[in-house]
Amino acid sequence: MTLQRSGSGSDLAASLAKVTTAEEREVLNEEAFQRMIAIERKRTERSRKPFLLMLLDAGTQQTAENYGKALKGIVPALLSSTRETDVIGWYKDRATVGVIFTGLLADDKSSILTTILTRVSTTLRDKLTFEQFNHVSISFHFFPDDWDHDLSGRPSNPALYPDLSSRDHGRRSLLGIKRLMDIVGSLLILIICTPLFLAIALAIKLTSKGPALFRQQRVGQYGRCFTFLKFRSMHMNNDPSVHKEYVIKLIAGDAERKPSNGKGEGVYKLTNDRRTTRVGKFLRRTSLDELPQLLNVLEGTMSLVGPRPPIPYEVAAYETWHRRRVLEVKPGITGSWQVNGRSRVKFDEMVRLDLQYARSWSLWTDINILMRTPRAVLKGHGAY
Repeated sequence: MTLQRSGSGSDLAASLAKVTTAEEREVLNEEAFQRMIAIERKRTERSRKPFLLMLLDAGTQQTAENYGKALKGIVPALLSSTRETDVIGWYKDRATVGVIFTGLLADDKSSILTTILTRVSTTLRDKLTFEQFNHVSISFHFFPDDWDHDLSGRPSNPALYPDLSSRDHGRRSLLGIKRLMDIVGSLLILIICTPLFLAIALAIKLTSKGPALFRQQRVGQYGRCFTFLKFRSMHMNNDPSVHKEYVIKLIAGDAERKPSNGKGEGVYKLTNDRRTTRVGKFLRRTSLDELPQLLNVLEGTMSLVGPRPPIPYEVAAYETWHRRRVLEVKPGITGSWQVNGRSRVKFDEMVRLDLQYARSWSLWTDINILMRTPRAVLKGHGAY
């Protein structure tokens, strides 16, 4: 079965044949087109119907004259070979043209690619010279994209998220101040807590075999993996399948609350975990196991404030809309989830808190969360 337009019985080839004239279509500028990509991502998250982003580059290796003529030919070719429901615009102003093909029902990606490529290539040959056509490069990007979960790389396709880099560029000065706060804050805490660091490391070494620090691959901003640090709270060579099974249920909304230190309301977290050491239970209850993440903050893979960085197998179980929590902001040691609910709220609510933080982020928001964190830690709600 081929990809078809949603809500119609005709196949894609037939719908592509029903095009409008160039005069009736609008070519969006770079800012508007990137905003449309972001809107289509959110629409796909709700409808579960994918969209396809096609990018065409005229090839900078051509002469300036041929390059300009090729660009002038590409836009009319796209206007005459795509549907009126497809969005055309500048992905990069006067450099790369893009088309968003929407309303698709995904059963066979190869079929949609063949249909579109054949249609567009035929039209381009009519509009461009042989030399110009040979320099044109065409790339296709489906959303939702396939996250490869290879620990050595990023699981997201950067071409589908141009608005994120543009947004960060626009608030570069504020992010610079946030980074300065991270460096100064983490250095001060590390200096003040050096005796505590040494005491915790010694307690871990004396009560269980293995290193004092626990290293684990986590997924950070834009899906980049990094080495995450904690004080080790478990015995060595334990089986992670118990945690993996519970987390998958948690993300799916099927996990049950677990009793928490006799406080009745319970938490969405593994409790009475036999893998945890005696010292580890104390470290987790007091959140002291998180202190080594200050080193992650110093190296720039984490911030003092932000969403908690997930393990790759957690991201593998995410719904499409969940992914935004690891794309939009840098992960942090503390955040909205820690001061507003921690493990007492369901996973979807945690994600909503993270996304709300990303949307409304400001320096004052970070300061407010940092000021509320000590109280949340001392009260211990949601900790185990």
